[in-house]
Amino acid sequence: MPPPDPALPTQLSLFDEGQPAPAGRAASPEVRVPPALVEPAAPDPRQPRPQRELVVDGHRIAYALRRSRRRSIGFVVGPEGLAVSAPRWVGVAEIEAALREKSAWILRKLQEQRERAARLAAARVEWREGATIPFLGEAVILVLDPRATGAVLHTDATALPGVPRLTLHLGLPQTAAAEQIRDTVQSWLQRQARHVFEERCTLFTARLGVRMKRLSLSSAATRWGSASADGSIRLNWRLVHFALPVIDYVVTHELAHLREMNHSAAFWEVVRSALPDYEQARGALRHQLLPVLD
Repeated sequence: MPPPDPALPTQLSLFDEGQPAPAGRAASPEVRVPPALVEPAAPDPRQPRPQRELVVDGHRIAYALRRSRRRSIGFVVGPEGLAVSAPRWVGVAEIEAALREKSAWILRKLQEQRERAARLAAARVEWREGATIPFLGEAVILVLDPRATGAVLHTDATALPGVPRLTLHLGLPQTAAAEQIRDTVQSWLQRQARHVFEERCTLFTARLGVRMKRLSLSSAATRWGSASADGSIRLNWRLVHFALPVIDYVVTHELAHLREMNHSAAFWEVVRSALPDYEQARGALRHQLLPVLD
């Protein structure tokens, strides 16, 4: 087997693989449902345009129909609603029969998108005094403090259970604009991300017996990290919002690629050798929701 091309990094997706629609005569085995996104979505997952409608058991299902060269009918439920792809020769009646057959699955996925949109709205950060951001799995309260230099994290060891014990004092006036607060906090988070990632990489390179050539921060919208055969590792700086066990899983995942540039059984054994409970952290990562920082 030829060696891996260092120009083609192995990447850990921000998303899981999509799940297909339930098997049935009208649905293609290629049908996939996009996994939960972490980027901002419309607060109300309206249906794509152009729209068609079908009422099934009292439920209105709106969908966009796209004609394609595929040989079967396919469904995709995303933030904008339901999209249907069908061959040019398939009539609307047959398409709607397929929709009725899959209606339970479609309605469930549409509801999941609505719930996710609501969570995203709740996760949007308001850049003001007293707002909170997640850092290493804990809530941090923002404090505008002109006496501070840059951004300084304070810990209150006496905080009651359930009350945030961390405050981030920003060297900004009370009149600071939201953009100033956002930029100051994001710069601080990125500095902390590099410090934390370097520390965790040092720990896990020793456990795995690998040599990392370079660590870079990424702002990728679809990847938590990537590894190249030349020893370069890229980690999404926004991992710093999550607790250390989740960060450790992504770090271990990427460093393990320096021994196995694939996702074979051997690769997962390498991951397990350094992080025996990686499956728990991997599962937690799938359910993480990033705060919306725009």
